[in-house]
Amino acid sequence: MAPVSSDAGKGDYPWWLVALAAIALALAGVIIANDLYAQVFGVVLKGLWVTIFVTLVAFVLATLLGLGVALMALSEHKALRQIARFYTEVIRGVPILVLLFYIAFVGAPALVVVINVVISPLVAAGYAEPMLVRDLSLMWRAIIALMIGYSAFIAEVFRAGIQSVDKGQVEAAKALGLSRFQRFRLVVFPQAVRVILPPLGNDFVAMVKDSSLVSVLGVADITQMGKVYASGSFRFFETYSIVAYVYLILTIGLSLGLRGLERRLRRT
Repeated sequence: MAPVSSDAGKGDYPWWLVALAAIALALAGVIIANDLYAQVFGVVLKGLWVTIFVTLVAFVLATLLGLGVALMALSEHKALRQIARFYTEVIRGVPILVLLFYIAFVGAPALVVVINVVISPLVAAGYAEPMLVRDLSLMWRAIIALMIGYSAFIAEVFRAGIQSVDKGQVEAAKALGLSRFQRFRLVVFPQAVRVILPPLGNDFVAMVKDSSLVSVLGVADITQMGKVYASGSFRFFETYSIVAYVYLILTIGLSLGLRGLERRLRRT
């Protein structure tokens, strides 16, 4: 079996992974053999798709927003650079949980007001109905909060990756007559992605874990399903052991997959 961790480069066999696999298999055996653990696992698993959906949508949106902020930070216009710096410093200084509450109960009503102002001509003509705050579900409020919270960190990842590209290559592409967009698409980004991918993957794994915070809004993710079951059955040890088990399977699996992708990129 080939080593699959960062210790492989040092010749170290990944015994930590063997130990984790053994523990995971032992817990899987307990879940299969014990009716209580099997019941808890079935309940918690109902929130798996919500966790996956929230994480994927929020991460894709955060990546797009982060790339936009990074390009602003690298712009030749001073005003854009200052706006990008202001955004990243403010958002990175606010805890995700606080941002989640703020977006859910302050930002969402404000967004609804803005939307109603924009569509007011359509409402007046009878083509649309005014939007209500309750029309914006708590799940989407959570997604927006995670998007904004992580976009600031992802922006810094993109900025550092883009700046790591040798300026001489950019100047050579410019001398060949390539436009700014062509230089970015054909020269800068393909090289920057090697630097960007590892920290971007770390942010994705971190978002999987931070998606558990959406349970404070009542979104039926893994954590919320476990919380509801534990409060009704008082089986806190069993429930939260299963919740931790599911999150570990997700995060460690993702981490190993991302390391494999990183090694493949290094070979090319």
